[in-house]
Amino acid sequence: MELFNQIISILADFTDPRKRVFIGYLFLSLFIAFVWLVVFKRINSKIALIKIFDKKIFFSKSAQADYKIFIINRVISLFISPLLLTQIAIATGIYLLLHQQGYIQSGYFSSTSTSIVVLLFTLFMFFIDDFSKYLVHRWMHKFHFLWAIHKVHHSAETLTPLTVYRVHPLEGILYTLRSAVSQGLAISIFIFLFGSSVDLYTIVGVNVLVFIFHITGSNLRHSHISISYWSWLEYILISPAQHQLHHSIAKEHHDKNYGAALAVWDWIFGSLYLSDDSKDLKFGLKRSEASSTNLIDIYIRPFLDIKKIILKVFKVN
Repeated sequence: MELFNQIISILADFTDPRKRVFIGYLFLSLFIAFVWLVVFKRINSKIALIKIFDKKIFFSKSAQADYKIFIINRVISLFISPLLLTQIAIATGIYLLLHQQGYIQSGYFSSTSTSIVVLLFTLFMFFIDDFSKYLVHRWMHKFHFLWAIHKVHHSAETLTPLTVYRVHPLEGILYTLRSAVSQGLAISIFIFLFGSSVDLYTIVGVNVLVFIFHITGSNLRHSHISISYWSWLEYILISPAQHQLHHSIAKEHHDKNYGAALAVWDWIFGSLYLSDDSKDLKFGLKRSEASSTNLIDIYIRPFLDIKKIILKVFKVN
């Protein structure tokens, strides 16, 4: 029974609406892909299904590595997660610091309508979380020691929904801390300003805006189904095709489209690239940078690369 419970905990993300690979979101992504191919691309329904469930994609060596990494990382997270700071701990610390400043008193806006507070908090939580994802993602590409970790994700040569889990455990820790900081900041600020009326508009326990993001095909961002939006909309929201361009090895696509859900951050900071008619995009890295299938290399190489960077910085022989 204990072994069964451990297996269930490893696969829990598929039954958790807070996770992108929740089975409901996966089915909706499949439906959206099917409609896109049949209605917009005018592909025969049978051919569309063959394309969606392309064996060359889902049984590629790179995809098989994704599946293994997913399981390994879930096991690792069971041991690491309890040791990390939570958003409540961070929120408490920030909340106490806010009480030490003398500009605004606690509960200054406590008379604000509850519905307005909930609306503002829902929007703020979504925007600050999405912006922090953009910021950390951009840093991952900018700083060598962070790229040494993040390139594990970009080593994927085929994209599947589980590619989102193709990350080194060190990146997993960084993103967990990012989430805790951004959400803890939002919680502490709103409770300090508005009091106990702070809450979220949610669906199945998920921020309603995050829920909309997932049911509109978030999983297609890591897939071989290239869905573009209207140009004007791609200035606001990252389309699946735009994120696929982010994974492309083509020079013109380097350092573009860091956004998770919103494209406005890329637009504001000059990293936006609209989807185009690029066909047969190639994904992955040079073999000298990282392997797409060798698990030992995937997990060990980042530590070796970071060591080289540290030695180079301090000019240690």
